[in-house]
Amino acid sequence: MKLISLVPSITELLYTLGLEQEVAGITRFCVHPQNWFRTKTRVGGTKTLNIEKIRALRPELIIANREENVKEQVAALQELFPVLVTDVNNYPEALNMISAIGAATQRTSEAAALVSAIEKEFAGLHIPVQKKAVYFIWKDPWMTVGGDTFISDMMHRAGFTNLYATKNRYPVVSMEEVQALAPEYLLLASEPYPFKEEHRETLQQLFPGCRVLLVDGELFSWYGSRMLKAPTYFQVLQKS
Repeated sequence: MKLISLVPSITELLYTLGLEQEVAGITRFCVHPQNWFRTKTRVGGTKTLNIEKIRALRPELIIANREENVKEQVAALQELFPVLVTDVNNYPEALNMISAIGAATQRTSEAAALVSAIEKEFAGLHIPVQKKAVYFIWKDPWMTVGGDTFISDMMHRAGFTNLYATKNRYPVVSMEEVQALAPEYLLLASEPYPFKEEHRETLQQLFPGCRVLLVDGELFSWYGSRMLKAPTYFQVLQKS
């Protein structure tokens, strides 16, 4: 089966499931694993797909995501090839997605083993008293995450109460609005916006009574095999 993955976290999942020979194409944002990033055919960005490159690869299955990819581009591909469109908004849906991809790629037992391993890691994660937090994914404008996102679910499992849990998707916010919510923590993700120490220092001055942390965005937002690493990372964050 010749596969194309249009989703970075799912590309890594396909690698974990042992689909080295089957995966023919990935996006330029599929940075894990590094050897695939260097050697596999890149078919554009997640939202700027090169349809002709994809057509030339003649895939037997394309794996996309409702949020990561552009609806019109996915629809165009569906007219040419079988496309599995995933939709992951929380932890249970992530596990279901892993199982579904395992079934679609003839890796059912490998996917079941991965789901079991992820469940075991999260079962061992002690959830402390929840700390009020805002998680930033972008600046200019400042953007955070609503309660209907996978990131928000991971925040809760990491011990943080999302102060924007009543909002949907990725709301734009102002600093004055965030200050009024009196967060205990501000979490600055490493992706999609690459927050750095300078951003942390600036916000720490604006929020002197708050802990401002740079966090690994992949471990909060990548559903798939990277979830195995999240509980250990969350344990470290809980002590920050």
